[in-house]
Amino acid sequence: MALALRCLRPLPALLLRSSFAMARGLPRAPGACPAPLLEGCRQCVQQMLLSRQLATKKAKGKGQSQAKVNISAALVEDIINLEETNEDMQAVIEALKEDFSRNLSVRTSPGALDHITVMTKDGKFPLNQLGQISQKSPQLMIVNMTSFPESTAAAAKAIRESGMNLNPEVDGTVIRVPVPKVTREHRESLAKLAKQFTNKSKEALRKVRSKSITQVKKSKNKVSEDTIWLLEKQIQQMADEAATEMDKLLAAKTKELLG
Repeated sequence: MALALRCLRPLPALLLRSSFAMARGLPRAPGACPAPLLEGCRQCVQQMLLSRQLATKKAKGKGQSQAKVNISAALVEDIINLEETNEDMQAVIEALKEDFSRNLSVRTSPGALDHITVMTKDGKFPLNQLGQISQKSPQLMIVNMTSFPESTAAAAKAIRESGMNLNPEVDGTVIRVPVPKVTREHRESLAKLAKQFTNKSKEALRKVRSKSITQVKKSKNKVSEDTIWLLEKQIQQMADEAATEMDKLLAAKTKELLG
């Protein structure tokens, strides 16, 4: 028993020295920080983690053209909502998919005319809100403009300029839309339209990116330049990935259209 007590006596001193050594290994809070790091200075923790990440990315990026950034959204939620930015970019991709599905079919159907935008004296409206669209035969679609006869000419113009290779014929308040034969020229016309849709979507994507970067730069007086740099790189990376997905969608649709 006496031997056991003698062995236990040095433990408090050893534990104290061990705790001191661990504390020395912890990162210190910046001198300007009014609260010690261990007391939960959130801003300091954020800055420390982002700085470490920046150093890691730069180290890994030596000799490489790109170093992928993956910032935790929770760390920068006071600056920008990265999840919301990602959702906005994904919404642009989904809109492109919808355009492809609705407007780019080798076989033209009444549904393809639904969302053609018609410019009227009262503003812009989808065609299906102005006229009743139906398919009289496989070779002919009808748009009945009885409810808005004053918009008949504008509707015919919108159909003609939709890029779908359609040549409407107006008969009073009825617009006859012959369905074009599936020719090589028609397929190529649809493929060009797919490219136009993609370019339009990429422009929308660039607007989302620019808006997010502008929001980040508003915090330049509150956070370090490294933090701003990391966030801008992260947003650009997200935009690049979305653009790559759009290119894949375009390639697949073009292959489908051209056969």
